[in-house]
Amino acid sequence: MNRVNSGAASRVAAQSLLLLAVMAGCKPVATNTVAIPTVTTSAEVQAEPADDWQWLFNGESTNSWTDSNGNEIGQQWQIIDNALVLTAAGGGAIVSKQSFTDFELELDWQIAASGNSGIFYKVAGPDSRVRSGGLEYQLLDNDNYPGHDNPIHFTAALFDIYPPELDAHLPAGSWNNTRIVVRYPHVEHWLNGKLVLQFELGSADWQKRAAQSKFAPEHVLGADEPGHIMLQDHGDRIAFRQIRIRAL
Repeated sequence: MNRVNSGAASRVAAQSLLLLAVMAGCKPVATNTVAIPTVTTSAEVQAEPADDWQWLFNGESTNSWTDSNGNEIGQQWQIIDNALVLTAAGGGAIVSKQSFTDFELELDWQIAASGNSGIFYKVAGPDSRVRSGGLEYQLLDNDNYPGHDNPIHFTAALFDIYPPELDAHLPAGSWNNTRIVVRYPHVEHWLNGKLVLQFELGSADWQKRAAQSKFAPEHVLGADEPGHIMLQDHGDRIAFRQIRIRAL
């Protein structure tokens, strides 16, 4: 690499710039340089959620969660590579400390082969006036889980009530993206950027299906109440990342 004396180079550069400025009538000299766009890193995205979003899990802390009894979450839940991972059965379900009425929830999840789990919302807390086990957005290895051949049990179904209207799941081991939008009474289930299910809480169809589900009457009650988010321990390895929510 050729090196030049920095003092001499500075003087030459200064003289050249002065001459150019005079010739151009003190106007900036046009160049062919292109502005480099600002790139937001994943760490910056995790640290600062946009607008009115808040993190339930940003890869660093489980402070937004308790077990179902309000205690510290089980040791089987571990932070691994910025993901919240149920490493073995026995960790128990974990519940958000905050409750929400109308909201948009977004997260990524990765399930093990033949795995089964779920994201619950509208889960009643100890201060709720009604009893509700919550509504379950089903997570499943559709391709390999034994015995689940009913669409109301497939990924993105409202478990045991409504099947997804289209299949947008990625295979076990892939990262899937889920959005759940609740604007009472309207609910939307999104999977990998596609709206796969929408329904109306409290409608005649809802009441009929909910009453026939395995969770009745909990599904029927409290649909318009604030509720917590819950991540299930179904005994299978499941990982979650980038869990964020905003009130609507």
